[in-house]
Amino acid sequence: MSGTALGEFKDSAALSLGVELELQLVSRRDYDLTRGATDLLGSMDYDGRFGEIKLEITESMIEISTQAQASVDGIAADLAGLRDTLHSHCARNNIGVCGGGTHPFHHWPERRICPGDRFHGLYQRYGYLAKQFTVFGQHIHVGCTSADEAIWLTQALGVHVPAFIALSASSPFVDGVDSFYQSARLNAVSAFPLSGQCPALDSWQQFTEHFAFLQACGIAEGIKDLYWDVRPKPEFGTVEIRVCDTPLAIEQAIALAALAQSLCRWLLRTRPPLHTAKQAHVARYNKFQACRYGLDAMLSDPVALCQVSLRESLARLLDDISEDARELGCLHWLSPLKQMVVDNAGDAAWLRAQFAQHGNLHDVVRAASERLMRQNNDSRGVTP
Repeated sequence: MSGTALGEFKDSAALSLGVELELQLVSRRDYDLTRGATDLLGSMDYDGRFGEIKLEITESMIEISTQAQASVDGIAADLAGLRDTLHSHCARNNIGVCGGGTHPFHHWPERRICPGDRFHGLYQRYGYLAKQFTVFGQHIHVGCTSADEAIWLTQALGVHVPAFIALSASSPFVDGVDSFYQSARLNAVSAFPLSGQCPALDSWQQFTEHFAFLQACGIAEGIKDLYWDVRPKPEFGTVEIRVCDTPLAIEQAIALAALAQSLCRWLLRTRPPLHTAKQAHVARYNKFQACRYGLDAMLSDPVALCQVSLRESLARLLDDISEDARELGCLHWLSPLKQMVVDNAGDAAWLRAQFAQHGNLHDVVRAASERLMRQNNDSRGVTP
């Protein structure tokens, strides 16, 4: 089965990067979500030089994806080019584009599924969940030199899922109210039956056998059916981190890519013991803690049998991987993350501050849209 449904694992350059961002399309009249994706993409004159701009599951969202790049600065250049392309085309269509993991006040029954067999199939299979899946995330791909390396990294990165959640959290508002969460987006993802963490698999052979079992039981047809927090992506030759909310600015998205690349280098270099079976018992709780409390989360350590501060452990981790980031040429992109840990000044806090200032969520979305489209030099390889 290993070569049929999954395809062969395409080896890629070690630690190469790719980034995908799901973005909100909003009306510049009231800043609610708008059904503009098909018309926007149909009217675009874009040659693909910075990557792809494509439809997502509903007409109120699009996905941008970079080219495969060797460096974080390459990712920065692509994301800047994609943002600038959207800036010019959306202005002509009176559409705003916004980051954030959820739209603060949209009503999911008003969403319309995008045309296409895959999107229609998802709607038929999952019903209303497909429309409620109008949430917005950042996916980070890191290149692996072998299929077994991808499986090992899938397990190793699972321990660090709470860190990526807390650093990207940008979805405090749902259905017009404060959810009390830093990342409410992942609650929508968790509704799908194949969400969560990869099972305790030690090799590509074990993974293909597990997938064959899921396929035989009628549970999964392809890799895209696995909504895991971290998963291998054989057609790209990568491991894919899927838990990040879409940040409010592309500079934060770039910083998260730098974290992913540096962390993978550090993990492959140091090969820490994984304790996969024990981690499985606390993974869901730790994920909840990060979604609910962000950097203030207290995580369960199944080896030391205690709780640890996410903020303190993340500060240590950022120090540990600094030399790897320096070797990769992306140390300067970790500086905003280090400062964020100190200041507790993430995107969720920024959105709440905007609401306190304006007193309504329409202006919150307007401010967030202006922030995403703000053009500066930071995303072109200049030190943040």
